[in-house]
Amino acid sequence: MPSFFKVKTWRSDKWLRAVAELPCVLCEREGMTQAAHRNMGKGLGIKTDDCHTAALCVKCHADLDSGKDLDREQRRSVMDAAILDTLLMLVQAGKVVLK
Repeated sequence: MPSFFKVKTWRSDKWLRAVAELPCVLCEREGMTQAAHRNMGKGLGIKTDDCHTAALCVKCHADLDSGKDLDREQRRSVMDAAILDTLLMLVQAGKVVLK
């Protein structure tokens, strides 16, 4: 009988707070940013790893999630770019460092 390993989802409140402190990577709005999780790879209310988050303001997050102006592949492309931009901003702000 095959055994299946359950991969633990990475969670970090510290990471989510650092992301939420950044300005929105799409519109540069400050003070209303959320750590928006990538909507791929999980489902049924289960979020992806916390490192797959983008700094998005409430409006950009809702616009991206609603999907009314973009198809699924376009939303995923925008989100993937936003996650990379968020990572770059975290590094530039000194919030991600190698030890």
